[in-house]
Amino acid sequence: MQAYFNSYEDIVSRQELMGTSTSEEYNQIQRYYMESSQNMAIEQALKLAKKPYEMTYKGVYVMSLQPNSAFNGKLKVGDTVTGVDGQTFKDSASFMEYVKKQKVGQTVTVSYLRDGKTAEASGKLVELAGEKKPGIGISLVDHTEVDSSVPIQVDAGSIGGPSAGLMFTLEIYSQLMNQDLRKGHEIAGTGTMSSDGTVGRIGGIDKKIVTANNEGAEIFFAPDDTITDEMRQAEPGIESNYETAKKTAEKIDSKMKIVPVKTVQDALDYLKNLN
Repeated sequence: MQAYFNSYEDIVSRQELMGTSTSEEYNQIQRYYMESSQNMAIEQALKLAKKPYEMTYKGVYVMSLQPNSAFNGKLKVGDTVTGVDGQTFKDSASFMEYVKKQKVGQTVTVSYLRDGKTAEASGKLVELAGEKKPGIGISLVDHTEVDSSVPIQVDAGSIGGPSAGLMFTLEIYSQLMNQDLRKGHEIAGTGTMSSDGTVGRIGGIDKKIVTANNEGAEIFFAPDDTITDEMRQAEPGIESNYETAKKTAEKIDSKMKIVPVKTVQDALDYLKNLN
């Protein structure tokens, strides 16, 4: 009832939110996005602060398993595959190149990490849909971590997802440089963080504007993402996060200053000029 009368609250079905994922799989995926967001933020902050660091490749992170995979029930979403048949790899491209050189139906042994413990599982390679190449039957992304002489930890509580990347970066940079970037202001914001410092689009920014306003924020950093022709064709009327944020602030008569940012440097430049 509350959502019906409030345009800044929504009710979504389990299917809309989670697709075919189980609760455990959904939480694991959100945890990956959060960990990835933190790694990107730490990397960017160290880079901006000119502190040395190395990006360490941990393996490939299992995002989903295909129905025909022989590793269903053996691997789980959230596992990190560290090797195949005793072979280790420097990135996911090398991992996939090795697997595709094998044969469909061939039995392979996969090494993986789960909850910090190492284990192995064996199964036959399946034919990948549309490729006619052998594969384990998983969708994957690189699992990396930042190694630095400066110890950095982020306590994000129980939240998941990637949308805190920009704000993590600014907070870490502030501590690395021992600078009060806020200068006494209450500052909120959102946006994913990429390896080149680009601030990416997120979902539900109108609701974040309302929440930030209710919490007394004076300034809000909003991703000024580029809307492509393909995006407009797929979703007529689509707006950038910044456009939606600004309209929402005006609609609720907020006094917050909505600041468009394309990169983390845009946010830093704005903060440096704050009184």
